Amino acid sequence: MKMTVLRVLVVASVLGPAMAFAQTAKTKPTTATYIMKEEIDQVSATEQSKQVIDENTKVVDIGYENFTLGVIHRGSTRHPVAMEDGGGRGNGGAAVESCGRKMASLPPGGTTGTITHDFQTEGYYIVSGGGTMVTGGYIVNGQHSDVAPNGPSCSGTAYGVKKVVVKPGDAVIIPAGVVHGWADVPDHVDYLSFRPSQRVLQAGWVNPIISKK
Repeated sequence: MKMTVLRVLVVASVLGPAMAFAQTAKTKPTTATYIMKEEIDQVSATEQSKQVIDENTKVVDIGYENFTLGVIHRGSTRHPVAMEDGGGRGNGGAAVESCGRKMASLPPGGTTGTITHDFQTEGYYIVSGGGTMVTGGYIVNGQHSDVAPNGPSCSGTAYGVKKVVVKPGDAVIIPAGVVHGWADVPDHVDYLSFRPSQRVLQAGWVNPIISKK
C-alpha cells in the first residue's frame, strides 16, 4: 500500500506541471529572466518618497502563470512624514463596494489599514528596517476596490489578527484572501514582494523606471 501511494505521488509530481501547461495551452518557457541589483535599487529609490505604493520590476511569463518581483517601502507609523501619495491603493474613482463581514456594532479593538487581495498571493522578504505585521483575522465593513498592482482587494479595519514582529532576513507568505498589514513600523521597512499571478499581472510588462540597456 505504501509503495502504491509513493508511486502515485511521484507520478503526480512529474505530470503536474505538464498538465498545467496543457490546460492553459501555453508554451513552456525556455529562458530565464534576470533582475539585477541596480534595477532593484532604481525602483527602490523612487519608493522612498512615496507613502503607500507597491512597485513591480518585471512581469515574467513562467508558462502556467505570470510572476514578478516587487519593491515596497513603508515609512514610520509612529512619526509619519508628509510624503508623496504614490497612488498604490485606490480604484480610480469607480464606485466603492462594501466587503468583509457586515456588522452594525463593531467588536472591541481592531487594526486599521489592513487589506486582502481577491486573487493575488504575495511573499515578502524583509530587506531593511522592520515592524509589527498583522495577518489573519477578518475585515469588518470594508471597502472593495481595484488596488494596483494586486487587483481586486478589500481594505478596512481587521479583527482577530495575529501580530508578529519582523526584521531583515524574515520572510512572510500571504495567500490570496488573507488579511495583512502593518500595525507598527518604528522607523521604516523595505521589502521585496514575490507575486505569482494567473489573473492580475500582465506578462511582458517592465517598470518604466528601469533603464533599458
